[in-house]
Amino acid sequence: MQRTLILLKPDAVEKAFCGKVIDRFERAGFRIRGCKMIRLTPAVLREHYAHIAEKPFYPEVEKFMGSLPVIALVLEADDVIVKMRDMLGVTDSRKAAAGTLRAELGVDQMINVAHASDSPEAAEAEVKRFFTEEELFVY
Repeated sequence: MQRTLILLKPDAVEKAFCGKVIDRFERAGFRIRGCKMIRLTPAVLREHYAHIAEKPFYPEVEKFMGSLPVIALVLEADDVIVKMRDMLGVTDSRKAAAGTLRAELGVDQMINVAHASDSPEAAEAEVKRFFTEEELFVY
């Protein structure tokens, strides 16, 4: 079994389609191991997006991701990282394949429904960044 971090972005919260997205995750067989609504601080965002923090577009990312709370999820399933990324579609919603969440609900490269871990190593670090062990459940 593998875990991944998902952040349902401010667009999902504002447009009230979080339930629809989570329903798709559950119907795909992903088990929720942690779930909470949080507001991302500039410090957490800079750590989370360290790989782009020096890019000229980063201030827009920080402004958007801090504009409303997000819903953080830890999901678990066999090969969940690859399966999740296939379900979401490519980062740029305008280029996402039909039937993916980003094609259906996203707008562009930033306003694209959710952040998802892109590797097992990233997932491990990201889960630890947003959840304590006491906030994760197996049932």
